[in-house]
Amino acid sequence: MKIKPGMSVDELVSGMEGCGFGARRLAEAVNIYSSMLSGDYTKFFTLSGAMVPAGMRNIISNLILNGHIDVLVTTGANMVHDLIESFSSHRLGDPEAEDVCLRQEGVSRIYDVYVTDEQFVDFEELMQGIFPEGDGPISGTQLLKHIGSQIEDKDSILRAAADRDIPVFCPALSDSMIGLQAWLFRQTRKLNLDALSEVKDIVDICYSARKAGIVIVGGGVPKNFSLQSMLVTPNSFELAIQLTTDHPEPGGLSGATLSEAISWGKISSSARYVTVYGDATINLPLMVTAALSRVEER
Repeated sequence: MKIKPGMSVDELVSGMEGCGFGARRLAEAVNIYSSMLSGDYTKFFTLSGAMVPAGMRNIISNLILNGHIDVLVTTGANMVHDLIESFSSHRLGDPEAEDVCLRQEGVSRIYDVYVTDEQFVDFEELMQGIFPEGDGPISGTQLLKHIGSQIEDKDSILRAAADRDIPVFCPALSDSMIGLQAWLFRQTRKLNLDALSEVKDIVDICYSARKAGIVIVGGGVPKNFSLQSMLVTPNSFELAIQLTTDHPEPGGLSGATLSEAISWGKISSSARYVTVYGDATINLPLMVTAALSRVEER
C-alpha cells in the first residue's frame, strides 16, 4: 500500500486491492459497485440502522437523483429522520452523556446524535397535515411517495424518490414514528393502508429485471424483503455488496453471508459478491465516492 499527499479516494481504494483483510474487501466492493452503476442492472439499495441520523442522507438522495438507485428498501426510522432533517437538524452530542439528564432535558440519543422532543412535536404536526385521507386502499410505497411529494427540502430522500419516481419500500413501516402517526391519524380520519400490496410491486420489479444488483447497508427487514422478493422469481441477484458490522455465527440475518443467500437461490451461483465488515458510515462514503469517480471517467 502506497499513499501520497493529495491522492483521490479512488486512488486510495485502488491501492487497497493488493492488501489483505478489510482493505481488499472494500476494494472489491468498489469494483463490483462500479460495474453495477455502469452496467445495465436494476439497482436495489437497502438501508438499515441509523444511517440518516449518522449523516448518510445526502449520499442516498444524490444517488437517487443521479439515477443510481432504482429500488430503495429501508426502515421506517430512517425515513422519520429524513423528514425531521427536512425542517430541522440533528446535532452531535456526547455518547457518554448521562441519559437520565438528557431525558430531563427532552433529548433522545442515538449514540452520539441527539434529537429533541420539540423536533418530534414538529414531526407530528407535519405528519398529521400531510397524510392523504380517503376510503381507497393505499400501499406503503404510495404513501411514502405522497409524503415525499409534499416535502420542500430537495435533499430529502423521500423528495428525491418522488421526483425521480423511484419506489421506496418500507415493509416494517408500522415499526416507526410514521406508522404510529398513521395510526393516530386513523383514529379520526380515513386512511386505508394496505400492507401487502407492495409485495406484488417489488416482486414484479424482480420478475422484470433482466439483470439485478444490490447494495445492502446493514441487514434486517430491508435485506430480507429484497432477497425474498427475488427468491419467488426465476431471477437472482448477479452483483451483491453488503456493508455490515455483524457476523454470521449468531445466525442473525444482518450477519448472514451473501454466500448463504446463494443456497436459497436469492443470489446467483455465478454472482460477484463481497461483504465488507466495518462501520458503514466510513465504508459507504468511500465506496460510493470511488465508484462514482470511475463511472464519471468512463
